[in-house]
Amino acid sequence: MTPRERALLALLSGLRACGYRFVTPTPLTHGRVISREHKRSAQSLVDIFGWSLPFAADAVDPEIWQLMRAAEVLCEQADGWRSTVRVSSLDDQLYLHSAYPTAAADAVFFGPDTYRFCNFIAAELRASSQLKEGLRMADIGCGSGAGGIFAARFLVKPQVLLTDINPAALLLARVNAGAANIAVETLRSDVLAQVPGRFDLLISNPPYLNDDQQRAYRHGGGALGFDLSLRIAEQALQRLNAGGRFLLYTGVAIVAGEDPFLQALKPLLAQSNCDWRYREIDPDVFGEELDRPCYRNADRIAAVGLVATKESREDG
Repeated sequence: MTPRERALLALLSGLRACGYRFVTPTPLTHGRVISREHKRSAQSLVDIFGWSLPFAADAVDPEIWQLMRAAEVLCEQADGWRSTVRVSSLDDQLYLHSAYPTAAADAVFFGPDTYRFCNFIAAELRASSQLKEGLRMADIGCGSGAGGIFAARFLVKPQVLLTDINPAALLLARVNAGAANIAVETLRSDVLAQVPGRFDLLISNPPYLNDDQQRAYRHGGGALGFDLSLRIAEQALQRLNAGGRFLLYTGVAIVAGEDPFLQALKPLLAQSNCDWRYREIDPDVFGEELDRPCYRNADRIAAVGLVATKESREDG
């Protein structure tokens, strides 16, 4: 780890020692909460590292202040100091990600989709009796690394690769993995283009919205935002070992009662020598997006999950 990464790791340890916990809501909910009169300045560590509120220097324990300084997360503004990172809790772990609002092109997302993604992973891996020791897995477009780190806890001595196109995400993912005591390798890659070899387990929670600013953590590409999900699926299905699995959590705009992502996905699945299951995990997410012109024909945006398992025999 670099000195800054070690400092970030120490900051997470300091927050854990203080009993810090925070569940990150959607940006819309976050904005509503901090608009309340009593939420205009920070009164606690949760206000600073969860709600991203401004704070006075003397409002922070000196030890936490020094850790923040060493970790380079202090930003002085007209209304006081702010943290450039948020910290969220998932089960018994803490995860670093970008402060609110996530306006930067290289912002690192963590929110309700992260919790749903990890619940999806847990449901699939907890029920499995075919998880061999030392399997090779990758989290494609890992962001904060939460999915790959969470999945690794169900595995025995896995080889864990976290990939992302965003260097800022890989930095935080390394720190988050260190805090969880999970050994990982990180690699900057556009999907699997720079990644060698095949895998026993591939997971992904890609961005799936049509974002006007095309921010990497949010924009999925194409008219309805599912182009990246489709590209990830295409590459992942080609990289599975015999018996290997691909877990994809994403979202799709349902149009006139039909799922256009599933229709585009079916030809890839038919050629993949995989058994597969697909289901809606949440029928209605990010409803505010429907007010935007690109979704004018959409009924709703649904969170969906794909589980594809390569046939046990080797490909012919």
